Amino acid sequence: MRGARLRRFVDARLHAAHIEATQRLQQVRHGGEGCPQTRQKANELRSLEGRNKEAGRIARNELDVIPMSPTSIFAPASTPAQSIFGLSVFVLATVAAIFVVVFTLLAYAAVKYRKKQGDDSSEPAQVYGSTQVELAWTVIPVLIVVALFLATTRVILAIQNAPRPAGALEVIVTGHQYWWEYRYPKLNIVTANELHVPVSAPAHPMPTFLTLLSADTDHSFWVPRLAGKTDLIPNHPNQTWIDPHETGLFLGQCAQYCGTQHAKMLLRVYVQSPEDFERWVHEQQQSARRASSDGERVFESTACVNCHTVSGTPAIGKFGPDLTHLMSRETIASGAAKNTPEILRLWIKNPDAIKPGSKMPAMGLSDQDLDRVTAYLETLR
Repeated sequence: MRGARLRRFVDARLHAAHIEATQRLQQVRHGGEGCPQTRQKANELRSLEGRNKEAGRIARNELDVIPMSPTSIFAPASTPAQSIFGLSVFVLATVAAIFVVVFTLLAYAAVKYRKKQGDDSSEPAQVYGSTQVELAWTVIPVLIVVALFLATTRVILAIQNAPRPAGALEVIVTGHQYWWEYRYPKLNIVTANELHVPVSAPAHPMPTFLTLLSADTDHSFWVPRLAGKTDLIPNHPNQTWIDPHETGLFLGQCAQYCGTQHAKMLLRVYVQSPEDFERWVHEQQQSARRASSDGERVFESTACVNCHTVSGTPAIGKFGPDLTHLMSRETIASGAAKNTPEILRLWIKNPDAIKPGSKMPAMGLSDQDLDRVTAYLETLR
């Protein structure tokens, strides 16, 4: 669904670019078709429009997001999610029982005491001060509310006060507009948008404890199959934890409106076997491979280094995602699009074409420099 909406957006942007190019071409022609400078300018505009069409064709083919796993709270795959699911079932069963009782009594009264032929329409006998009735409609609701309160409190305390084993994985999650930063302090790893954790088997529990921070405004970390919503509030550290019981890709969403691209601030949690996770850790702990190239020189001579970090290079920016192992990720733009060379080039050229309102500016690179930077970034694996 998101891929279809994104394709429609790309089509609209390309249509607007086509209209603008046509208008500029007409203006150039009015300036004199026979002038060499005019012919050269017209050819440049036609070439630009051709490149835009080609970029649009590539974008429409590639912008489909990778197939997603279900995000239903009714398919829990972690202890916190299972606790919330059990509480949800209890609350749903309780209110369903209340509905059945109330509706049954209402239907019974409506049928039994409906107006019948021959009724004298006189007022029925009135009952005042019935202790039994008043106790019933007071005590029963109070007991129901107390039961719901105690059940909810038990689940909240069990999740918030869960013991932290000595070997638990610790991750610091920082929400930015509009992407996620993940730091593994004990493993010396920094990555973005795609969280990797090991599976937690009953025989070998391996929970992951998340410290939640915000770099700007309110966010909310929510992966429905793994845990409940937990807010990220500036200057107010928060915590949650997960212990996935099965491997696979689990999707989530920033659940607190945080700005223009809140809807595309997506969450991707990769739950891996212990062996696969150890392999991922080893790869992420390596520095970027230095291979002096034109693309690296262009990258390091632009404002890219002010926002992004590539370990082992002069790029030490902190405002944007760490790019040291960019091509090890399946998506870019916080899960908004696949991480392919074509989409990566489009993202560098014009981020608004994929994620309007994102904080990443268009750098205004020439086509040649754009190709060089893209080729360089493709080596960051």
